[in-house]
Amino acid sequence: MQKWRVGDVTITRILEREGLGDISALMPPASSKDLLEISWLQPHFCDAAGQFRIAAQALVIATAAGRCIVVDTCWGNDKKCLPQLFQAQQANTPFLEDFAAAGFDRTRIDTVLCTHLHFDHVGWNTMLQDGKWVPTFPNARYLMARAEYQHWIDNDCDWVVFSESIAPVMEAGLVDLVETTAVICDEVRLVPTPGHTPNHVSVEISSRGEEALITGDFIHHPCQMARPEWWTVFDDSPDDAIATRRRMLERLADTRTLVIGTHFATPTAGRVVADRGVYRFVIDEDATEPAVLHTG
Repeated sequence: MQKWRVGDVTITRILEREGLGDISALMPPASSKDLLEISWLQPHFCDAAGQFRIAAQALVIATAAGRCIVVDTCWGNDKKCLPQLFQAQQANTPFLEDFAAAGFDRTRIDTVLCTHLHFDHVGWNTMLQDGKWVPTFPNARYLMARAEYQHWIDNDCDWVVFSESIAPVMEAGLVDLVETTAVICDEVRLVPTPGHTPNHVSVEISSRGEEALITGDFIHHPCQMARPEWWTVFDDSPDDAIATRRRMLERLADTRTLVIGTHFATPTAGRVVADRGVYRFVIDEDATEPAVLHTG
């Protein structure tokens, strides 16, 4: 578990899984040799052989007023919706046990935010109970961008993901469709970051003059700071994803905004620094507790 404070807000990472992989399988323009040329990626985000390190994790935002918001819900257990790239990593994880060990009661979560509707961001929306998918957070409102949800409906997106992780919370009456600029509470609002999906959002946290940004998938890995042009096989529009990444990195560079990468491996959070025409990630040293790793 890792935890950060942003003014009066606490952000806690609940790690589902973390591991190494071949960068070219995720980002076709890149190779292990390319990663090794970005020296600051080691040791946290790349190993000595040029394999990239990546994570799946949920971020829990707790405000002084008592709001408890989960941003993205990872892969989930018992799911059948994994792309072939991840089939070898289907093993279930103790995510719910870790969630409770971090001090959170899933029945007291008031909001679940989905930055977008890919399998690895909605998995723990539901859990398998007596052979039926039921909401994992039964008393939460599940917030999804209206346009993102409509895109799925209009384009026959992955029905297995929909049936396992989205339809059950819709049928339970727990979903609110919101705008991509929605204000969730005084400290939390959505920021449009399209490209990975057409209506992808990131989550901005602001309290007492301090700011943080939970990225979602406008950036998958810190290497894309040094190489913003590297797109992923999951990007709906690589050109739009690249444009958004450049825009957001320019906005974040050399500010005090804490950037928490939804897929960034331990230690996950840091600051963006301009570096010879591109950018570099400087690790934040304020995590209050070490991570507990579950590689699946």
